Amino acid sequence: MSFSKFIWSAIGKKVVMALTGGCLAVFLLIHLVGNSTSFWGAAAFTAYAARLHSLGPLVPIFETGLLLIFLTHVIFAGFLYFDNLAARPRRYYRQNNAGGRTWGSRTMPYTGLVILLFVVLHLLAFRGTDPAVIATVVRGNLRNPLTALYYIASLIALIIHLSHGLWSMLQSLGLQGEKFVSLSRYAAGAVSVTGGIIFIAIPVLIMFYPAFLK
Repeated sequence: MSFSKFIWSAIGKKVVMALTGGCLAVFLLIHLVGNSTSFWGAAAFTAYAARLHSLGPLVPIFETGLLLIFLTHVIFAGFLYFDNLAARPRRYYRQNNAGGRTWGSRTMPYTGLVILLFVVLHLLAFRGTDPAVIATVVRGNLRNPLTALYYIASLIALIIHLSHGLWSMLQSLGLQGEKFVSLSRYAAGAVSVTGGIIFIAIPVLIMFYPAFLK
């Protein structure tokens, strides 16, 4: 089978989804570590933003690469979604967890759309902000209860999406043996929830702890 035929096969599409999803998960981890500097105060958070800004021309190159990975992930997710609809045009009368079906897997298209919208709005809100005032801008945005609640809701969608996505990535790449299917599912859930709680802690602290990020 040629490379192009493999990519457009059912397995190939899942592999592309797994690889792009893995790259996005690595980015999320880096972003999480960077955002965690906010727990050490505005000076630490500002210093982190300044270090990123100091990368100069590497920043747009990295952003372009990340955008291409993200768009590829979204496009192939759409292909798989419509492939699944075509293969199963009628809904099952009874939903169950057989074959790895979970609430997380059933909501993947919807949580994915929530995340897509969140990423767009997040970039519009903070991209291009002067590192010297980034802490002030973040506090100003997340002091608004509606904005903070929207962030929290979107991050919950991210947790749900990742909890299945990480497990599915391991499965698609053949990185989990039959004996470890349940263990890898729990591990994916634990990693997703832990990372999500750290992300969510930031808007929560900004709302309820006035001295945070000052």
